[in-house]
Amino acid sequence: RTLGVRMAQHEKNALQIANWLATRPEVDHLRHPAFETCPGHEFFKRDFTASNGLFSFVLKEGNSKALTALVENMHHFKMGFSWGGFESLILSVSGIDKIRTVTQWDSSKPLIRLHIGLENPEDLIADLEAGFDRFNAAFNK
Repeated sequence: RTLGVRMAQHEKNALQIANWLATRPEVDHLRHPAFETCPGHEFFKRDFTASNGLFSFVLKEGNSKALTALVENMHHFKMGFSWGGFESLILSVSGIDKIRTVTQWDSSKPLIRLHIGLENPEDLIADLEAGFDRFNAAFNK
């Protein structure tokens, strides 16, 4: 019964966070279908009227230690695979080229998968900002 209201809030929160991520110096690009830079955006525009809270971003560089520092010790984000709940989730994805067979892409850069939930987006941004601080500290050692 609440799906419409929840999906609208997921989309609003996710777009706010995606736009913030696009300004981060660590981020190479977003994988969010609502953004023109995302492959397949033309199909999204043709077939959909809105997005949801699920998207990814690709980092310019990183290593295992730095990626672990980024995703662990989050306050609001939990780690997990269940996309579609009300809570925000984060996951570092590696080896995607080995499991994705429909289309190929350059998987040489680290990819972070997010599901943006119903929490206050400013709290989620603060959580990601702290994660980037940990990432940079671990990566620059």
